[in-house]
Amino acid sequence: MIKFAQFLKKRGKTKPRPSVPQGERYYVVGDIHGRCDLFDQLILAIEKDDERAADAQSTVVLLGDLVDRGPESARVIETARQWGKRRKVRYIAGNHEEMFLESFEDKEMLRHFLKHGGKETVLSYGIKKRRYNELTMKELQRELHDLVPAKHRRFLEAMEDIVIAGDYVFVHAGINPKHSIEDQKRSDLRWIRDRFLKHREPFSHVVVHGHTIFENLEHTPYRIGIDTGAFRTGNLTALVLEGDQRRIIQARERDGSITVEHGEFA
Repeated sequence: MIKFAQFLKKRGKTKPRPSVPQGERYYVVGDIHGRCDLFDQLILAIEKDDERAADAQSTVVLLGDLVDRGPESARVIETARQWGKRRKVRYIAGNHEEMFLESFEDKEMLRHFLKHGGKETVLSYGIKKRRYNELTMKELQRELHDLVPAKHRRFLEAMEDIVIAGDYVFVHAGINPKHSIEDQKRSDLRWIRDRFLKHREPFSHVVVHGHTIFENLEHTPYRIGIDTGAFRTGNLTALVLEGDQRRIIQARERDGSITVEHGEFA
């Protein structure tokens, strides 16, 4: 009877919930993709939340893909830069930042970039549509050097690939399940999709990622996808992590107006 009771007790033990270090709070923001209107409101909501919450060392992590597809990539970059001067913000590079930077020197990459939302980024720097349409690819590449401030390029070039916080790891696209966190390739961190998303075994950390759009947050015991498709759905999401608790803050556009919603997250 004693052995059976011990067996039941053992079976009843639950694994501790993943957590960030004690005394720290993280606001992890999904793919913005040029939607600075949503980003503005989410910034205000995060700052208010941080003021109301218990004292903690708070850090914002932007998961990349600040640019492309939406109409205000230039303003998103400048807003993100300025926010980092007022508080601790860490910036992770996405595949769209990579394409943008490579487009300054690689004409074929520029062509690829423009087809995948880069046109909206170029236009956000103030070039008129008529002139944009008149330029050859070579001329546009030359113009890009004048349009985009050097401080924006330096900002994008300085972005990180990975951030670790306790039991969590923050990346743009995901990780390669075949390699440890320490041995990940930059290309996988920025571009991986199916090999990561279809993996069903535990990772060393819970992976918080963007890159792949989900209508609602996508989560398993091993990963949390927080790209809710801001440019397409009008929904920009921040995951808040403190201790072993999780919650969400979302800036949502409906019928032309933006509201902020707070919710718990399992």
